[in-house]
Amino acid sequence: METTAGPDDAQLEAWRAFLGAHATAIAAIERDLAAEGLVPLVWYDVLVALWEAPDGRLRLNELASALLLSRSGLTRLVDRLEAAGYLRREPCPTDRRGAFAVLTADGRAAQLRAWPTYARGIARHFARFLGAGDTAALTAALARIRDGGRAGAG
Repeated sequence: METTAGPDDAQLEAWRAFLGAHATAIAAIERDLAAEGLVPLVWYDVLVALWEAPDGRLRLNELASALLLSRSGLTRLVDRLEAAGYLRREPCPTDRRGAFAVLTADGRAAQLRAWPTYARGIARHFARFLGAGDTAALTAALARIRDGGRAGAG
């Protein structure tokens, strides 16, 4: 069911709270990672996406989709991660224009070094503010939004 009207006041307030909470938590976690000399959060996200992928590799367009980045934004990010030795590009054998990003051992090590700080950041800047009922309700609501967007609803 598509809605043509704008959000009501409560929905607009929920939207603003979501955006503010996201921005606040992400900025705090970024500061925590930087203070410990670890990879930036967006680098961490790339490294985790590659670690979770079969054979530690994804086509660049798949990586861009997974991270919600534009192709040009991903290209610059991959350039920096490749220069740091955290991933390498490999040509796609079935598509001359395509390429894979492949996680390196140094990339996996950087991701593992960052995880404890990232996990503490999630606990400190996000999870501690949620009671058990809040966690379940927030998870369910955000999953519906995510899944609806993926299905092309709306």
